[in-house]
Amino acid sequence: MTAGASWALQKSVYQTLIADAALTNLIGGPRVFDDVPGNAAFPFLTIGDDTTRDNATFSETGFEHAIAVHVWSRASGRGELKQIAAAVIAALHDAPLVLEDNRLVNLRFQSSVALKDPDGHTYHGIVRFRAVTEPGI
Repeated sequence: MTAGASWALQKSVYQTLIADAALTNLIGGPRVFDDVPGNAAFPFLTIGDDTTRDNATFSETGFEHAIAVHVWSRASGRGELKQIAAAVIAALHDAPLVLEDNRLVNLRFQSSVALKDPDGHTYHGIVRFRAVTEPGI
């Protein structure tokens, strides 16, 4: 059941990101990946690692998910990276996602960070969210 909720959440996050016109305009199309192709043009997003924890109560089954969306940019400076990160937050924070065989209780932005990669010319942002799901619709 845990993997099902996690996978359903990832699919819905992906669909929400590629359907967001403001975001896809910033990244030049639906450039959101789980596994980045070798020829991917910058900027793009990746759906990063996630963690799922039991969030059950005495009477209810539920899961807490920590998910991250990574922003990758090669523009000069952090401006593009931060604009894209803001668009990711706008698209996902409190979004009413529909999950297969599960129900989203909430999806909340937690934190973001903007880093310069060791290669010296790639900027990397990590936007973190917390989601709570329950089985059923």
